[in-house]
Amino acid sequence: MSSKDWIEKDYYAVLGVAKTASADEIKKVYRKLARESHPDHNPGDPKAEERFKSVSEAYAVLGDDAKRREYDEMRSLFGSGAFRRGARQAGQPGGMPFDVSDLFGNAQSAGGGRFAGGGISDLFSSIFSGGAGGGGAPGPARGRDIETEVALDFDDAVRGVTLPLTLRAPGVCDTCHGNGAKPGTVPRTCQVCHGAGVTHRNQGAFSLAEPCRNCQGVGTVVDEKCPECQGTGGVTKTRTLNVRFPAGVADGQRIRLAGRGEPGERGGPAGDLFVHVKVRPDELFGRSGDDLTLTVPITFAEAVLGTDLRVPTLDGAVTLRVPAGTPSGRILRARGKGVSRRDGQTGDLLVTLDVVVPARVSDEARAALEAFAAQTPPPAREHLDARVRRSG
Repeated sequence: MSSKDWIEKDYYAVLGVAKTASADEIKKVYRKLARESHPDHNPGDPKAEERFKSVSEAYAVLGDDAKRREYDEMRSLFGSGAFRRGARQAGQPGGMPFDVSDLFGNAQSAGGGRFAGGGISDLFSSIFSGGAGGGGAPGPARGRDIETEVALDFDDAVRGVTLPLTLRAPGVCDTCHGNGAKPGTVPRTCQVCHGAGVTHRNQGAFSLAEPCRNCQGVGTVVDEKCPECQGTGGVTKTRTLNVRFPAGVADGQRIRLAGRGEPGERGGPAGDLFVHVKVRPDELFGRSGDDLTLTVPITFAEAVLGTDLRVPTLDGAVTLRVPAGTPSGRILRARGKGVSRRDGQTGDLLVTLDVVVPARVSDEARAALEAFAAQTPPPAREHLDARVRRSG
């Protein structure tokens, strides 16, 4: 990569933020990207490691107001094509003006200087090496999310239920309560960073912040480690949680319990627990969104003459009127007899009528049907007959 290409590296693009993004927005995006690409969460993944370094390097500049102003000014000047600027020393104005092209053309020929042979890219590589993206000690890390699966009865899923959930997964150490210190001792404030978790070092006009190597970015040091968790603050253990499944929870839905996942490392927050819901089918009812479905068989006579039909619901029964002349497959609706949601809305019960045709009939029934057929006009099939004649 050429010197000019190095200087034109777009840290805003690396983080995926606009140049007008606020400091809080940049910090929020950086934390998200750093979590996703951290080597601890992606063991053996060189692409994730490179991504983590790039993101950390970008935040080392954009996360500091002074360095961000310097970076923006430099990119503006180098992007203009023809420019001159006053020399700066330790961030102070003054000095004789010089042509920035000298940085590209003459830095490599500077005799015996610190950056001889490397050009301006070596200058900036020196500035950023050893920062947050250059192999510095990691700071607090969020715990991993964990997942489990729970099977619910159909009624429980519709009405809502609270169930105990037993897990064997990493959790906070009961001996040290998560601080990693031996009982009777407490972590002490790091004497290097004075509890800040970061240290600063100057590189000319820049001051770079990086996680403190002495305390791993936590801000505290454990002198005597907990014998149970060996200073990590977490152990694998069996724990039972009471999980509330809301009314109307659906098959395949995922319930999130914030902070109930693996404990964080080096003082980081715990991850989340995700519970995947599997709903056992009911012997009678089906479900379509917030509506319950039910198929009810009726006789040919009931379909022709009409009838009052008593059908079950989840909490009792309801009577539906089947109009005379009802075809097979017609759906009747019992309003408000479906799934109740947390917002107070309730679905309906949808009853599909299935006209049953008997495989065998008695002689008396056959005679009655033949008499019925003789008195019943055939359905309109002229359009079908016309197609048959054309195809024949």
